[in-house]
Amino acid sequence: MDVRIIGITGGSGSGKSTIVRKINEVVNDFVFIPQDNYYHSAEYMSNENITAYNFDHPDAFDTPLLYEHLCCLKAGQAIEMPQYDFVHHRRRSECVQVEPRPLVIIEGLMLLYDKKIRDLLDLKLYVDTPDDIRFIRRLQRDISERGRTVESVVRQYLEVVRPGHFSFIEPTKEFADIIIPEGGYNEKALRVLITFVKDIAEETQL
Repeated sequence: MDVRIIGITGGSGSGKSTIVRKINEVVNDFVFIPQDNYYHSAEYMSNENITAYNFDHPDAFDTPLLYEHLCCLKAGQAIEMPQYDFVHHRRRSECVQVEPRPLVIIEGLMLLYDKKIRDLLDLKLYVDTPDDIRFIRRLQRDISERGRTVESVVRQYLEVVRPGHFSFIEPTKEFADIIIPEGGYNEKALRVLITFVKDIAEETQL
């Protein structure tokens, strides 16, 4: 099996997941891997000590396991993908079996930080969205989906998210093959991207 891997990265709230949904509307035969599933457990976290663990640092991810799983999918082998509980900040006991497909799409904050991961990607996308828009999206998500308070989201953003973005995420923009401003709201860029993804999907099925 000829497997191609597309990596989508960018800051928190940049619109990475929106791009995946847009791709799924026209090409649905692919494996989706969220890098967030590969966070290390930090169950001692709470709204009160939210900055006790830095989720916006490369060390927060189990990169060796992610690399192993991408290599397996690239080789046409199934994986047991971990699941993450973002309310209790820990890896769940159950995994999900993921069967290989000719097209793999992986999305996450630190995809382009590690060279071994970068070298596995056939197409590298960076979603470039203004800081204020990213913060508003993150605030809405963390309150509605992760049981967070406004105060804890703001404190975490100022103390670790923002510094982590400028230290570890934005510098990886130089490794991207395509930079998409405004994420899923850039219709022109999305049309070009989706055409490219369709071509890749057709090539892998030949």
